[in-house]
Amino acid sequence: MTQMLRFALGLTALLVWLTGAAVAQEPALPDFDQWETVASSAEEAIDAPDTTETMLEVQRARLVDYRAEFDAARNLNAARISALREQLAALGTPPEGEGAEPESPEVAANREELNRQLNTLLTPVQRAEAAYLRADALIGQIDVALRERQTEQLMEVVPTPLNPVHWRSAIDDLATAAGEIAAEAPDDADTARRSLRASLPAVLALTILGLVLIFRGHHWSTAIVGRLQQFGARGFGIWRFVVSLLRIILPTVGLVLLAMAVLATDWLGPRGSTLVQLIPVIGGAMLGVRWVAERVFSRDEDEALILLPAAERKAVRFYVSIITVTVIIGAIITAIFDGQQPAETTEAVLRLPVMLLSAFALFRIGKILRGYSDPVIEDISAAEEPRTSTLNRVVRGLGLGAMIVAVVAPLLLISGYYNAAVSLLPPYVTTLVLLGLVMTLQRFLADVYGAMTGQGVQARDALMPVFFGLILLLLSLPVMALAWGARVTDLTELWALFSRGFAFGETRIRPTDFLSFAVIFVIGYAATRLIQGALRSNVLPKTRMDIGGQNAIVSGIGYVGIFLAALLAITGAGIDLSALAYVAGALSVGIGFGLQNVVSNFVSGIILLIERPISEGDWIEVGGQMGYVRDISVRSTRIETFDRTDVIVPNADLISGTVTNYTRGNTVGRLIVPVGVAYGTDTKRIEGILQEIAEAQPIVLTNPPPAVLFLNFGADALEFEVRCYLRDVNWMMKVKNDINHAIAARFKEEGIEIPFAQRDLWLRNPETLKAEAPKIEDDAKPEPQA
Repeated sequence: MTQMLRFALGLTALLVWLTGAAVAQEPALPDFDQWETVASSAEEAIDAPDTTETMLEVQRARLVDYRAEFDAARNLNAARISALREQLAALGTPPEGEGAEPESPEVAANREELNRQLNTLLTPVQRAEAAYLRADALIGQIDVALRERQTEQLMEVVPTPLNPVHWRSAIDDLATAAGEIAAEAPDDADTARRSLRASLPAVLALTILGLVLIFRGHHWSTAIVGRLQQFGARGFGIWRFVVSLLRIILPTVGLVLLAMAVLATDWLGPRGSTLVQLIPVIGGAMLGVRWVAERVFSRDEDEALILLPAAERKAVRFYVSIITVTVIIGAIITAIFDGQQPAETTEAVLRLPVMLLSAFALFRIGKILRGYSDPVIEDISAAEEPRTSTLNRVVRGLGLGAMIVAVVAPLLLISGYYNAAVSLLPPYVTTLVLLGLVMTLQRFLADVYGAMTGQGVQARDALMPVFFGLILLLLSLPVMALAWGARVTDLTELWALFSRGFAFGETRIRPTDFLSFAVIFVIGYAATRLIQGALRSNVLPKTRMDIGGQNAIVSGIGYVGIFLAALLAITGAGIDLSALAYVAGALSVGIGFGLQNVVSNFVSGIILLIERPISEGDWIEVGGQMGYVRDISVRSTRIETFDRTDVIVPNADLISGTVTNYTRGNTVGRLIVPVGVAYGTDTKRIEGILQEIAEAQPIVLTNPPPAVLFLNFGADALEFEVRCYLRDVNWMMKVKNDINHAIAARFKEEGIEIPFAQRDLWLRNPETLKAEAPKIEDDAKPEPQA
């Protein structure tokens, strides 16, 4: 059995490969004679005023097929043509002029043969290029004609539905259409009753089950959510979202079962059956709209996407229910008149009360959204002005738009512009629903991202959910375009134009090229990071290389890997690097003038990583700043001072300036402790005491031994210095502190005086001060009283 399975898998793989090989073959040459017939027919259809839209759509579809064939034929024998051109370029330019030496016969014959082959291969390619341009132009003309007709339909004016004269005809048309649907029922009553009696058990079972799902589905989904919340299910937000989908699924399944029960009776004709089959579709769509409203304006404040007051959120949900009912009624009216030819005012009259009710609900929703404001942040400072968020501006703008549409659409309908009114209000409602769906799915993806990364609810404020929302918004744009009247062919034409890309010199860049670039670069970047991680954690720690060298190797591999990944991505995307030569030249001029400091720092960073005059963890001093090197990047180096502050030093300063590295190569360093004693002290005794104190320090090296030097006869003291080498210079201040304490304690025990600065004050003429003293006293005496 296993061998048979392997054989089947191998055969399948072979068939897939053969299919791919067949697809990869050179495209076949189109039939240009048949194309001339199709092109002429399309031109006649475009010029004829009585050509219907259906005929234009058919002609357009044929032109699109031919354009695709011509587009493929433009690349016919591309490899062979490129090879021939390279061979001709290798032969060089033929000699010209009177004094030029004639070309050898062999080279001339070879050139002539190559030109003949090249012209033969280029002939069908050039014909395909011309036919492609003609087909593309004809498609553009058909699109313009269809848009003009669509605009004319929007501007058509019918009699106002407010005129009571048209009410009677509208009611008669509705009754006629309903009567025709009822008349399609089987004429034989006995046969219908026997059929109903035979299918009655199934009809009853389907009806009961459908009603149960419709009326109890919402309650069941709510109970499941409550149970999950009671037991504290992990990822509650995700499960709550999934379970909330049951509010759509269960009632929709109930509607399907009811439709099946009605169809099982065999009492309806073709149009009635079609109408019944349409009800579950409309009901499911409206349940989806209701579900979106319940997610965006949730009863739970923690789950509400637009945090309005509870009463306003409840009002919005109520008005959404009104709109869903009006949409259902409008869809049923449209389905009833499908295939009929009612009076031109019939649908306008029947849709007027429905649109007025829908416009009223939309206006109320717009008014509520217009008053939306961001939640108050309690920890914001009183002096800081609160900023309006993007969500606030969007919601308020949508609210204003809803109010305008709710007023304009009924006015257009009353004025007789029925098509314009129908093309305005329902699309706007659809847009609001799609935007609400985007917000709902974005919240769900944020919860999934939070569960995967362990961030939980905090992931909703991260950057990735914004990226998810942008992608969802881009995906919803085609649906919005269709809702606003765009044709599917418009979207396909836009996609075809986008797929063809844009020309950059002689290189054409397509969206698939960007995708290839992104995929290759991401793979190369991931591989680079993987190699860096393996070297950092597994390979380099097992070598004798210091940490600075290890970081230099890891950083260098990172730069080289990213450069190679970008180069491979550009090459894999098919971008000709020669086409970027002029851009590179212009950028080099800009770099030379405007970015010279950045380039200088970058080159200096590369030199630092290669030569490694400093490494991470070194104690250095540069530009009056002293501290430990914590990080070396391509532009700057981060130094952590002893005050625990970070100083960012440009790499150019480390290369061109003077840098003192206290721990380069080893951590041994010398400590100098100055000591002063009073005159008259035995200097040999002081030397012995200081020597003992220095040798008693455990971190002081014994080889070379510490030295005590009698340096100077100072102005106030006999000056000594204790000079010793430390095993780790990083402990310099701690050792100096211990030595000073030991000196102070030992000198106190030995009775040795540590003098302080003394100064003698000499007055040049002190007798002058004595002579002036009485005068000052006399002047200070008070005057006698009169």
